[in-house]
Amino acid sequence: MAIRPDLPPVVHHPAYSADMPANHRFPMGKYAALAQVLIDEELVPETGFFRPEPASFAALAAVHDPVYVRHVFDLTVPREVERRIGLPITRSVAERARAATGGTILAARLALEHRLACNTAGGSHHAGPAGGAGFCTFNDVAVAARILLGEGAVRQILVVDCDVHQGDGTARIFEREPRVFTFSMQGEKNYPVRRAVSDLDIELPDGTTDGPYLGRLAEALPGVVDRVRPDLIFYIAGVDPHADDRLGRLSLSDEGLAARDAYVLATCLSAAPVVGVIGGGYDRNIDALAKRHATLHRAAAKAWRTLG
Repeated sequence: MAIRPDLPPVVHHPAYSADMPANHRFPMGKYAALAQVLIDEELVPETGFFRPEPASFAALAAVHDPVYVRHVFDLTVPREVERRIGLPITRSVAERARAATGGTILAARLALEHRLACNTAGGSHHAGPAGGAGFCTFNDVAVAARILLGEGAVRQILVVDCDVHQGDGTARIFEREPRVFTFSMQGEKNYPVRRAVSDLDIELPDGTTDGPYLGRLAEALPGVVDRVRPDLIFYIAGVDPHADDRLGRLSLSDEGLAARDAYVLATCLSAAPVVGVIGGGYDRNIDALAKRHATLHRAAAKAWRTLG
């Protein structure tokens, strides 16, 4: 598919929207709604989205316990594991997890080729070595990172995680991997209760507003980028720090999220290609949530035009 000069590549798959029980607390409808927002706002070219292949068993088992991956593929996940994930592991949900992981793999390859690419899903950062947790079945960023490192496509990776919840699964997967630096900026009193140790954790008090949030980010991120010297950066742009998010506990505004995404992309793109994934967001109003997630893609479109 041809790349349009004024828009970065965006990856999407219809399988991102899994069939779910009515009134389930995870807002699965946001993925299809986000894709429509991007079409309506002309943030994807007329040729449409890049469409990924589902992640393979081998790719997933290189990051997660192969027994767990087999349970997901065979739809035999034990009930207690399903409870930890918070999603029923049906055929549709399993296909969604594989498609979303494939989407981040494809977005990473596109970013290496074109400097910037985004997925309309991804950021499932609670899934760890043993398996899924916290609405995350497979850790898409970790799978993509492991593939690219294994191929020798990159030597050093930085994960910039601005979801309001700690990227504990990512931190545990890469705790002994010096080629991946994990940066996580999160609410100090939020999920998960049992924290991992990222290479850099920034804890924010409940109610943190735009100014203090952006100040902490500006104090930390440039130094991390300079020190790590990455060949590729994954940016998890969760919108759950927003004041209206029901699981967030922070108080960022729409303008604050937009300023955050613009700042992260500008800072990171000065050093390396960037892969944007949407991360968490839990507003019950799906239309409002989809427009909020589109903040990443609006910022990416503006950043793309500066790349020349």
